[in-house]
Amino acid sequence: MEIQNLVGLVPWTFVFQICNLLLQMYLIKRFLFKPINDIVAKRKAAADAQIQDAVKAKEEAQSMKAEYEQNMQEAKTKANDILTTAQKTATVQSEEILREASRQAATIKEKAESDIAQEKRKAVNEIKDEIGSMAVEIAGKVLEREIREEDHTKLIDDFISNVGEGV
Repeated sequence: MEIQNLVGLVPWTFVFQICNLLLQMYLIKRFLFKPINDIVAKRKAAADAQIQDAVKAKEEAQSMKAEYEQNMQEAKTKANDILTTAQKTATVQSEEILREASRQAATIKEKAESDIAQEKRKAVNEIKDEIGSMAVEIAGKVLEREIREEDHTKLIDDFISNVGEGV
């Protein structure tokens, strides 16, 4: 008879087993699933917050990158402007230096030409004085003696050679 009891259904045992099962489910739900769900919810909230922070950080990084690129572009533009201005200034200064050098060269040339003309006048005056003294000498020699055609030619040749040496 013992075999029959094992296979059979005892109503009080069945009721206690059902109550035991319901009690275990309540306890598991209250003390196990609720804290686990709370932990999972907190982790999910933390993960969502980290994702939002990452998205925000990415947006800030993209914003900083755009600002950096804009600053770099502005710096390049300013550098090009400065370079262009410097080139223009250098061109203007070089033209001014060339004009000043041309003016100075013209002044020096005019002074040199003036000095040359003055020296030429001085040399001509000296030659005139020398020619005058030679003419007086020749006249004195002519007066001292009678001049023949050959002597006259010789005197002119001597005069010309003396003039050539004096210059």
